[in-house]
Amino acid sequence: MSLPPEKASELKQIIHNHLLKMDIHGKIREVLAEVVKDEGGSAHQSLSEADLLRALHRRGIIDDVMKDLPFTQVDQPHAEHSKIEAQPSQKTATHFADKDITQLKKSNVDPSKRYLYLQVLGGKAFLEHLHEPESLPGQVCSTFTLYVHFRNQRFRSKPVPCACEPDLKEGFLLEIHRDSFGEGTKMADATAMLSICDRVHLVLIKTDTSNETTLISSYFVDWRAVLSSPSGKTCFAVELMGVGSEFKVPAGVLTVSLELYPPLVETLSSDVISTQQSLERQRTAEKEKLFLVYAKQWWREFLEIRPSHKSKMVKIFAQDENGINRPVCSFVRVLRAGRLLESPRQAARFVSLLAYEKAPVVGGGGGKQEQWCTLMAFLCGGKGDCEDHATLLCSLLLGFGLDAYVCVGTKAKGVPHTWVLTRGTDGSITFWESLTAHRYLHQPIDSDAPPLAPQPKPSSPYRTVGCVFNHQTFLANCQPTDAVELCVFDLQNQSRWKAMSEEALRSVCAPGSTASLPPLPPLCAPTLDPAATSNQMELEMRYLVSEHRKDLGLATVWDDHLSYLLSSALSAYELERCSGVSCGNEEFQDAVRRAVPDGHTFKGFPIHFLHCNARRAFATCLKSPFCEEIVCCRGDHMRLAVRVRVFVYPENACAVWLMFACKYLSIL
Repeated sequence: MSLPPEKASELKQIIHNHLLKMDIHGKIREVLAEVVKDEGGSAHQSLSEADLLRALHRRGIIDDVMKDLPFTQVDQPHAEHSKIEAQPSQKTATHFADKDITQLKKSNVDPSKRYLYLQVLGGKAFLEHLHEPESLPGQVCSTFTLYVHFRNQRFRSKPVPCACEPDLKEGFLLEIHRDSFGEGTKMADATAMLSICDRVHLVLIKTDTSNETTLISSYFVDWRAVLSSPSGKTCFAVELMGVGSEFKVPAGVLTVSLELYPPLVETLSSDVISTQQSLERQRTAEKEKLFLVYAKQWWREFLEIRPSHKSKMVKIFAQDENGINRPVCSFVRVLRAGRLLESPRQAARFVSLLAYEKAPVVGGGGGKQEQWCTLMAFLCGGKGDCEDHATLLCSLLLGFGLDAYVCVGTKAKGVPHTWVLTRGTDGSITFWESLTAHRYLHQPIDSDAPPLAPQPKPSSPYRTVGCVFNHQTFLANCQPTDAVELCVFDLQNQSRWKAMSEEALRSVCAPGSTASLPPLPPLCAPTLDPAATSNQMELEMRYLVSEHRKDLGLATVWDDHLSYLLSSALSAYELERCSGVSCGNEEFQDAVRRAVPDGHTFKGFPIHFLHCNARRAFATCLKSPFCEEIVCCRGDHMRLAVRVRVFVYPENACAVWLMFACKYLSIL
C-alpha cells in the first residue's frame, strides 16, 4: 500500500499517536524513525506498509505488536463503522469475539478525516454487584455489555462479568465528519467541531445466565471538552444513573478517555466551549418552555370543547428511561432500514420479534411505570413496552413511504395500549399491532344508519382512541365518542380531530431542533449465522429428547429424512407471518404422505419462539399435551423427527420455529 506524499505526514502522525498507547512504543518508534529516514529521502517517494512490516519483523517484535495492538472491525456493513482498539500489553484484548461475530478484519483509517478515539478504562462503584461471586474460567455468569452510538455509527464492547468493578476496557474510533451528514471528506477544524452538538450515547446492558437482558443505564456524553486540551486528550469519570423509577440513583462509574486523531493544531479555550454549551442549553430551554406554554393553552382549548375530554387518552408528553419529559412526537422519526428490511410487512414482523416487557416497578400496587425508551436503548436491550414497539414500527412505516401514525387508547377491559395506524390514498384505514404484526382493516359503524341496516363487525381488539401522532403531527380525538368502532379517521376534519401547530412541533421535535433530542441510530445487520444456529439448536433438542425418553425407559430412533421434510412447513409458517399469505402447505402434505407408509400414523407439533435457548424451548414444549404425546410416544416401528429453523432479522432478532413429529405403525 502507498500514499501520495502530501498524505504521508498525516498518516505518520496517526500511527505515532496509536503507538504511544503501547508499552513497547519506544522500540516501535525507533523502527519507524529508521524506516522513515531510509525510505523517505525523496519528497516524491511514499512509505509503503510492506517496508514498515519488514523492519518490524527484522527486530523480532512483529508478533508482540500484533498481539498488543489488534486493529479489528465488527462486520456490520449497514452501520458503516470501523473499530480500532489499542490497549496496553497487560490488558486483555478488546475486540468483541463472541459467537455472534462472523468476521474480524483490519480497519482503514482515512488520514484526511478527523476521528474521536473513545476509550473506556474500567468501571467502579457498581454497588448492586458488590457481593457478586468472582466467576471461574469457563463458568456461565451474568455480563455487562456497553453499546455506543455516535453520528450514525454503532459499536458494542465485549461482554465482561458483572462485578462491583467490572473490567470494561474498550476502545472505539468514532468518525466525526460523516458522508451521510453531507460533510464530505474535509478535515474538521476546532470551530467546525464546536458546532457539532451530537453527543455520544452510551447504553449499558446486563445479560443474565438465561440470556435475559436488563437496561442498566443510558447516558449521553458531550465530547467537546477534548477541544480545549493542548495534548488533544482528556480523561474523566462518568457517573451512570439508573433508568425508569431509579433514574436518580447512581448505577456505577465509568472512567472515559477521549482523544482526537490527528490532534488539533490550535485548540479552543475552555471558556469558549462552556459558553457554546451554555448557549445551546439556553436555546433548548427556551424552545421547550415556549412549547410547554403552547401545549397548556392548546389543552385548555381542547377541554372547552367538551368537559368529557378530560378523561380521554390524550398523551402530549412522555417520560423516557432517564426520567426526562419529552413530546411524544419526538419518539417517532423517519427510519429507513436500507437493505435490511424489504417491505412494510417484514418491518412489522421484525418489530414483533423484539420481546414485550412492561417497565419494571419495584414493589406492588399494580401501577404502570411510565417509560418510553429512546430507540437506541430499546434496540440494545432487545425488548420494551408496547409504546416502544409502536413508535419503532411507525418510524419504519414512515421510512417505507406510508402515512403512518401512533394511536394511543385502550384495548379490552380498559387496558392502556398503543398501536399503529396507516391511511391509504383511497381513504382506507389499517391498524397494525406492533406486538404481533397482525393487521386489521378498520370499517367504522355508521351511527346515523337505520336500525336494521347491516353494520360491519369490529375486527380489531382496540376499544378507544384518544389521540394519534407521528414525527410532525399531533391530533386529539374530539368526536362525541372515543370508541374505535365509531371513530371516523378523517384526520383533516377539524371538527373531528383537533391538531397541534406543526410549526410548534417542529421547534422541539425536528432532527437537530434542540441539543437534548436523542439522535436516531441506524439498524444493524444481523451477525448470527441462521444455518449454524439452527443446526446447533436442533442437535441440542435431539439430545434433550433422547435424555427425556431415556428417563422414561424408552429408546429413541430418529428419522433424518422425515426431519428434513419438516423444513418446508417451518419456512411456510414464517412466510405467512411475514406476508399474511399461506403457501407451500400442499407440497408439505404430499411429501409427508409419501414418507409415511400405509398403515402408519403421522403426528406433528409446530411451535414458535423468540429465543435460541434449547432447554427453555423444550421445557415450554413439554407443557403442551400434544407435544408431550409425540415426545413420549410408544409404538411399533416408531420413528421421531425434529426440525429447527432460525430466521434472523436486524439487531439479531430471531424467529425460531421448532417442529416435533413421529410416525408409527397403527395397531387396532
